[in-house]
Amino acid sequence: MSNSTTVQSVDRAIAILEILARDGATRVTDLAVQLDVHKSTASRLLAALEHGGLVEQSGDRGRYRLGFGVVRLAGAATAQLDLSRESRPVCLRLAEAVGETVNIAVARGGDTVNISQARGPAAISGHNWVGQRTPSHATSSGKVLLAFGALRLPDDLERYTPRTVTSPAGLGLEEIRERGWAATEEELEVGLNAVAAPVRSADGSVVAAVSVSGPSYRLTPGRLPEVGALLVEGAREISQRIGYYG
Repeated sequence: MSNSTTVQSVDRAIAILEILARDGATRVTDLAVQLDVHKSTASRLLAALEHGGLVEQSGDRGRYRLGFGVVRLAGAATAQLDLSRESRPVCLRLAEAVGETVNIAVARGGDTVNISQARGPAAISGHNWVGQRTPSHATSSGKVLLAFGALRLPDDLERYTPRTVTSPAGLGLEEIRERGWAATEEELEVGLNAVAAPVRSADGSVVAAVSVSGPSYRLTPGRLPEVGALLVEGAREISQRIGYYG
Protein backbone atom coordinates (compact mmCIF):
# COMPACT_ATOMS: atom_id res chain seq x y z
CA MET A 1 0.00 0.00 0.00
CA SER A 2 1.41 3.39 -1.01
CA ASN A 3 1.85 6.26 1.43
CA SER A 4 -0.88 8.26 -0.30
CA THR A 5 -3.31 5.34 -0.04
CA THR A 6 -2.47 4.87 3.64
CA VAL A 7 -3.06 8.56 4.38
CA GLN A 8 -6.34 8.43 2.47
CA SER A 9 -7.48 5.44 4.54
CA VAL A 10 -6.58 7.23 7.77
CA ASP A 11 -8.47 10.32 6.64
CA ARG A 12 -11.53 8.22 5.86
CA ALA A 13 -11.33 6.39 9.19
CA ILE A 14 -11.23 9.74 11.00
CA ALA A 15 -14.21 10.89 8.92
CA ILE A 16 -16.15 7.78 10.00
CA LEU A 17 -15.51 8.54 13.66
CA GLU A 18 -16.63 12.12 13.18
CA ILE A 19 -19.81 11.01 11.37
CA LEU A 20 -20.67 8.51 14.12
CA ALA A 21 -20.00 11.16 16.77
CA ARG A 22 -22.41 13.50 14.99
CA ASP A 23 -25.12 11.10 13.84
CA GLY A 24 -24.97 8.19 16.29
CA ALA A 25 -25.61 4.68 14.99
CA THR A 26 -25.32 4.66 11.20
CA ARG A 27 -25.60 2.03 8.47
CA VAL A 28 -22.67 1.02 6.30
CA THR A 29 -24.45 2.14 3.17
CA ASP A 30 -25.08 5.60 4.61
CA LEU A 31 -21.42 5.92 5.64
CA ALA A 32 -20.33 4.88 2.16
CA VAL A 33 -22.51 7.59 0.61
CA GLN A 34 -21.17 10.28 2.96
CA LEU A 35 -17.59 9.21 2.33
CA ASP A 36 -18.23 8.86 -1.41
CA VAL A 37 -16.70 5.37 -1.45
CA HIS A 38 -17.89 1.87 -2.35
CA LYS A 39 -19.74 -0.02 0.38
CA SER A 40 -16.93 -2.61 0.53
CA THR A 41 -14.41 0.15 1.29
CA ALA A 42 -16.57 1.49 4.11
CA SER A 43 -16.99 -2.05 5.47
CA ARG A 44 -13.22 -2.62 5.43
CA LEU A 45 -12.58 0.62 7.32
CA LEU A 46 -15.28 -0.20 9.85
CA ALA A 47 -13.81 -3.66 10.39
CA ALA A 48 -10.41 -2.13 11.19
CA LEU A 49 -11.96 0.38 13.58
CA GLU A 50 -14.05 -2.37 15.19
CA HIS A 51 -10.95 -4.50 15.69
CA GLY A 52 -9.41 -1.58 17.61
CA GLY A 53 -12.53 -1.13 19.72
CA LEU A 54 -13.20 2.32 18.27
CA VAL A 55 -16.55 1.34 16.74
CA GLU A 56 -19.03 -1.43 17.49
CA GLN A 57 -22.20 -2.80 15.97
CA SER A 58 -25.40 -1.70 17.66
CA GLY A 59 -28.31 -3.96 18.47
CA ASP A 60 -29.72 -3.21 15.04
CA ARG A 61 -27.52 -5.38 12.83
CA GLY A 62 -25.74 -3.44 10.12
CA ARG A 63 -25.59 -0.19 12.08
CA TYR A 64 -22.39 1.00 13.76
CA ARG A 65 -21.75 3.37 16.63
CA LEU A 66 -18.70 4.62 18.51
CA GLY A 67 -17.09 1.92 20.64
CA PHE A 68 -15.77 1.91 24.18
CA GLY A 69 -12.23 2.36 22.88
CA VAL A 70 -13.07 5.98 22.08
CA VAL A 71 -14.15 6.51 25.70
CA ARG A 72 -10.90 4.96 26.91
CA LEU A 73 -8.80 7.23 24.69
CA ALA A 74 -10.83 10.27 25.67
CA GLY A 75 -10.42 9.42 29.33
CA ALA A 76 -6.66 9.09 28.99
CA ALA A 77 -6.42 12.40 27.15
CA THR A 78 -8.61 14.13 29.72
CA ALA A 79 -6.56 12.76 32.60
CA GLN A 80 -3.35 14.03 31.00
CA LEU A 81 -4.87 17.44 30.35
CA ASP A 82 -6.13 17.58 33.94
CA LEU A 83 -2.69 16.66 35.25
CA SER A 84 -0.98 19.32 33.13
CA ARG A 85 -3.50 21.98 34.14
CA GLU A 86 -3.69 21.16 37.84
CA SER A 87 0.06 20.80 38.26
CA ARG A 88 0.87 24.10 36.54
CA PRO A 89 0.61 26.49 39.52
CA VAL A 90 2.59 24.11 41.74
CA CYS A 91 5.32 23.69 39.11
CA LEU A 92 5.60 27.45 38.63
CA ARG A 93 5.98 27.94 42.37
CA LEU A 94 8.60 25.19 42.63
CA ALA A 95 10.52 26.61 39.66
CA GLU A 96 10.58 30.01 41.34
CA ALA A 97 11.65 28.56 44.69
CA VAL A 98 14.44 26.33 43.37
CA GLY A 99 15.40 28.51 40.40
CA GLU A 100 15.58 25.61 37.98
CA THR A 101 13.43 23.77 35.42
CA VAL A 102 10.45 21.78 36.73
CA ASN A 103 8.82 19.01 34.67
CA ILE A 104 5.84 16.70 34.96
CA ALA A 105 6.53 13.28 33.42
CA VAL A 106 4.40 10.20 32.80
CA ALA A 107 5.06 6.64 31.66
CA ARG A 108 4.62 5.97 27.95
CA GLY A 109 5.64 2.80 26.15
CA GLY A 110 8.36 1.84 28.59
CA ASP A 111 9.91 5.30 28.65
CA THR A 112 9.36 8.53 30.55
CA VAL A 113 7.70 11.39 28.67
CA ASN A 114 7.60 14.99 29.87
CA ILE A 115 4.17 16.58 29.38
CA SER A 116 4.62 19.94 31.12
CA GLN A 117 7.48 22.29 31.97
CA ALA A 118 8.06 25.44 34.02
CA ARG A 119 11.30 27.40 34.02
CA GLY A 120 12.86 29.00 37.07
CA PRO A 121 14.72 32.32 36.99
CA ALA A 122 18.11 30.60 36.74
CA ALA A 123 17.07 27.87 34.30
CA ILE A 124 19.10 27.44 31.16
CA SER A 125 17.04 28.85 28.28
CA GLY A 126 16.27 26.97 25.09
CA HIS A 127 16.11 23.43 26.53
CA ASN A 128 12.52 22.24 26.15
CA TRP A 129 11.87 18.78 27.58
CA VAL A 130 8.14 18.68 26.75
CA GLY A 131 7.27 15.75 24.51
CA GLN A 132 10.70 14.19 24.82
CA ARG A 133 11.08 10.53 25.71
CA THR A 134 13.83 9.83 28.20
CA PRO A 135 15.16 6.49 29.51
CA SER A 136 13.66 5.48 32.83
CA HIS A 137 16.84 4.26 34.49
CA ALA A 138 18.84 7.43 33.72
CA THR A 139 16.34 10.07 34.87
CA SER A 140 14.99 11.01 38.28
CA SER A 141 11.38 10.91 37.03
CA GLY A 142 11.95 7.52 35.45
CA LYS A 143 13.43 6.13 38.66
CA VAL A 144 10.35 7.31 40.55
CA LEU A 145 8.03 5.64 38.04
CA LEU A 146 10.10 2.47 38.23
CA ALA A 147 10.24 2.46 42.02
CA PHE A 148 6.48 2.85 42.43
CA GLY A 149 5.46 0.41 39.72
CA ALA A 150 4.30 2.77 36.98
CA LEU A 151 7.05 1.46 34.69
CA ARG A 152 8.72 -1.90 34.23
CA LEU A 153 12.50 -2.04 34.44
CA PRO A 154 13.91 -2.60 30.93
CA ASP A 155 16.09 -5.63 30.30
CA ASP A 156 18.93 -3.57 28.87
CA LEU A 157 20.09 -0.52 30.84
CA GLU A 158 21.92 1.55 28.27
CA ARG A 159 24.86 3.74 29.29
CA TYR A 160 24.58 7.45 28.43
CA THR A 161 27.42 8.89 30.49
CA PRO A 162 30.21 7.43 32.63
CA ARG A 163 27.87 7.80 35.63
CA THR A 164 24.82 6.05 34.18
CA VAL A 165 23.68 3.20 36.44
CA THR A 166 23.48 0.04 34.35
CA SER A 167 22.66 -2.55 37.03
CA PRO A 168 19.15 -2.93 38.51
CA ALA A 169 20.52 -3.18 42.04
CA GLY A 170 22.40 0.09 41.63
CA LEU A 171 19.21 2.07 40.97
CA GLY A 172 18.23 1.94 44.64
CA LEU A 173 14.51 1.58 43.97
CA GLU A 174 13.72 0.38 47.50
CA GLU A 175 15.52 3.39 48.98
CA ILE A 176 13.55 5.68 46.65
CA ARG A 177 10.29 4.20 47.93
CA GLU A 178 11.39 4.65 51.54
CA ARG A 179 12.54 8.29 51.31
CA GLY A 180 9.92 9.36 48.75
CA TRP A 181 12.13 10.92 46.07
CA ALA A 182 14.77 9.97 43.49
CA ALA A 183 17.84 11.71 42.14
CA THR A 184 20.26 11.43 39.26
CA GLU A 185 23.74 12.92 39.13
CA GLU A 186 25.01 13.32 35.55
CA GLU A 187 23.46 9.99 34.55
CA LEU A 188 21.63 11.15 31.41
CA GLU A 189 23.83 14.12 30.45
CA VAL A 190 27.20 15.17 31.80
CA GLY A 191 26.70 18.27 33.91
CA LEU A 192 22.96 17.71 34.53
CA ASN A 193 21.49 16.69 37.90
CA ALA A 194 17.83 16.10 38.74
CA VAL A 195 15.44 15.21 41.57
CA ALA A 196 11.88 13.86 41.35
CA ALA A 197 8.93 12.82 43.54
CA PRO A 198 5.81 10.73 42.82
CA VAL A 199 2.37 12.12 41.93
CA ARG A 200 -0.59 9.92 42.85
CA SER A 201 -4.06 9.61 41.36
CA ALA A 202 -7.32 9.32 43.30
CA ASP A 203 -6.81 5.56 43.84
CA GLY A 204 -3.33 6.09 45.29
CA SER A 205 -1.37 4.72 42.34
CA VAL A 206 1.61 6.69 41.07
CA VAL A 207 0.71 8.18 37.69
CA ALA A 208 3.42 10.81 37.20
CA ALA A 209 6.54 12.38 38.63
CA VAL A 210 7.39 16.01 39.26
CA SER A 211 11.08 16.81 38.85
CA VAL A 212 13.61 19.58 39.11
CA SER A 213 16.66 19.52 36.83
CA GLY A 214 19.60 21.85 36.55
CA PRO A 215 23.33 22.11 35.99
CA SER A 216 25.40 20.14 38.47
CA TYR A 217 27.32 23.21 39.59
CA ARG A 218 24.04 24.75 40.85
CA LEU A 219 21.94 21.69 41.66
CA THR A 220 24.78 20.16 43.65
CA PRO A 221 24.65 16.81 45.44
CA GLY A 222 24.43 18.70 48.73
CA ARG A 223 21.20 20.41 47.60
CA LEU A 224 19.44 17.24 46.48
CA PRO A 225 17.84 16.30 49.86
CA GLU A 226 16.54 19.85 50.33
CA VAL A 227 15.08 19.98 46.83
CA GLY A 228 13.74 16.44 47.26
CA ALA A 229 11.79 17.54 50.33
CA LEU A 230 10.31 20.48 48.41
CA LEU A 231 9.28 18.16 45.59
CA VAL A 232 7.63 15.69 47.96
CA GLU A 233 5.45 18.52 49.27
CA GLY A 234 4.77 19.79 45.76
CA ALA A 235 3.92 16.30 44.53
CA ARG A 236 1.52 15.86 47.45
CA GLU A 237 -0.27 19.09 46.52
CA ILE A 238 -0.53 18.07 42.85
CA SER A 239 -1.86 14.67 43.91
CA GLN A 240 -4.56 16.34 46.01
CA ARG A 241 -5.47 18.63 43.13
CA ILE A 242 -6.19 15.59 40.93
CA GLY A 243 -8.18 13.76 43.60
CA TYR A 244 -5.78 11.94 45.95
CA TYR A 245 -6.45 12.39 49.66
CA GLY A 246 -4.31 9.67 51.24
